[in-house]
Amino acid sequence: MSKIKEIVLDTETTGLDPYPTDTNPAGHRVIEIGAVELLGHVPTGKTYHQYVNPERSVPKESTMIHGLTNEDLSDKPTFQMIADEFLTFISGGVLIIHNAEFDLKFLNCELKKANKDDLSNFDFIDTLKLARKKFPSRQNSLDALASRFGIDRSARKDFHGALVDTNILSKVYLELIGGSQPDFTLDNIQQKKTSINTENNYTRQRSKKLTKRLKEHEIKAHSDFIKSIGGEKKWNY
Repeated sequence: MSKIKEIVLDTETTGLDPYPTDTNPAGHRVIEIGAVELLGHVPTGKTYHQYVNPERSVPKESTMIHGLTNEDLSDKPTFQMIADEFLTFISGGVLIIHNAEFDLKFLNCELKKANKDDLSNFDFIDTLKLARKKFPSRQNSLDALASRFGIDRSARKDFHGALVDTNILSKVYLELIGGSQPDFTLDNIQQKKTSINTENNYTRQRSKKLTKRLKEHEIKAHSDFIKSIGGEKKWNY
């Protein structure tokens, strides 16, 4: 049985809306992509990380969140330049995204600009919706969930970062679907079985046999019945 490939995914952007508006006629753009591959819910060590030139200015308000400036991104490739390698990395995977609507909206806009198919054919899991079902009356931001599950988020202390966030999210996701159980393997189960001390016999021989409580006619009736079904060699009273 093949293991399911999952891609934990996050983006950073120049703003909140990729679609042109009166106040933002160019629309906002993706400036960073981070992705971590899981196979059967286990990290494979494969990651994808790319800074992207948004071909527009980065508002100061956004820089305060992710720390990326115009200067940081000016020499980076455009999304069109990295679209194929990004699609190759996520190909065949179920996308795991926190607040999936936001990231998918941006990525689909970028893919359209790059003349690529959007992500409508991909299956995805929104960890924000999973968290809201599990903790309906509590805060379910990535920071709140990481804190709740005791996951280290010190790398996120100063700024958000796509690859940093995907590493945290991959651990949060595993907790949301039931918790990681690194010790629960067939090898460990076998080790626990073989570690039992077979020299300790917890059955004790009685100091004296129990007194028979059956009467002679009951014993005879039982013996006759056993013989009648051919079981005298297997059963006894």
